[in-house]
Order: sequence, then C-alpha cells, then structure tokens
Amino acid sequence: MIKLTRRATIAGALAAWATAARSAPQPYDLLQEQSSVTFTFLVNGTAQNGRVPVSTADIRVDLANLARSSAKVTADIRRARTGFALVTQALLSASVLDAGTHPIVSFTSTRIRLGAQGRISEGARIEGDLTLRGVTAPLSLDATLSRPAGSAPDDLSELYVDLTGSLSRNTWGATGYPDLVADEVRIDIHAEIRARA
Repeated sequence: MIKLTRRATIAGALAAWATAARSAPQPYDLLQEQSSVTFTFLVNGTAQNGRVPVSTADIRVDLANLARSSAKVTADIRRARTGFALVTQALLSASVLDAGTHPIVSFTSTRIRLGAQGRISEGARIEGDLTLRGVTAPLSLDATLSRPAGSAPDDLSELYVDLTGSLSRNTWGATGYPDLVADEVRIDIHAEIRARA
C-alpha cells in the first residue's frame, strides 16, 4: 500500500466530488471482512496483540467539508481474541473488559480536525467518545484517509480509513491485573468502506 501517493491525490479528488453538487454527507457501507480493531498491550513487559472485528459502522463523508464528516463504529468485545487462550480469558474477565456485562464497545466521533490547509492528508485527528465497560470518555485518534492502490484519482467509491492512538485502561475501569499488565493500550482501527449506491 502506497499511502503517500493516494493521500497526495485524495484532497483533489474530494474537491472534484464536492463540485459535483454533492451537498449532503455521503453514506458509506463498511466492508466487514476487511475491517478490524487491533490492540497492543504489555504483559510483564512483553507486547501482546489482540483483535476484535468491527460489528457495525455508520460512516458519512462530507465531500464539500471533510470536517463535517462523522463516524460511529461498534464492536462486540466478546469476539476479542489474543494469541493466547489464557490471555484472552483474562482480557474478557469482569476485572478487565467485563465482556459478559458490557459486550458492546462503541466509538462516536464528535469533531474532526484537519491539517493546516484543511486536508486530511496533513495529519487529521478525530475526537470522539469511546464507550467501554459502560463508561463513556473522550478519545482522540490520528486519522488517515486513502483509496485502494491502482484506483483512479477521482474514484472515491471505496476508501480506507485508518485510526491510531492509545488509551489508559484505567480511564474505563479496566484495572484488572495491574501488576502484570501495563495501563496503556495501543489502538489501530482499519476500516474499508464503499459508497452507498
């Protein structure tokens, strides 16, 4: 994937779409099989990776003003998996993610900050509310928007959305195993979306 090439042309392509009388945000459908949330955390100083598939997504891209775009994404935390069964079991337990009581995690955007020239290719951030374990707190993520390799510069029918950042699990009450598991968790969300016909 050559993100720099695609991101270099995405702003121009979005501007072209915007001039085509597109006034309302364009809804995009999630391609579930190609989308996921991955997370990395330290157990006794060793990185552990996990993954949870995205369940639903309501993504709307405002082609005339990207800052007015929005996203709401949910995942069923009961489907989270790590590379080790015992680590997964501990992760889903009541003292960490409490998947039995609070199975759905969601992220709802509240604000999109674009780069200095109003371009998402210049380092955008998405601010929003993350609900986990029944607790809602703000979370800010770095964002990139790109298109599939080989697609035409003005073809925005399919897009890739990548969000990265980190969170403190203590903020959401996921405090179990504090002597073994570090507080910081790295989050990487990859969503492939297709414009709704």
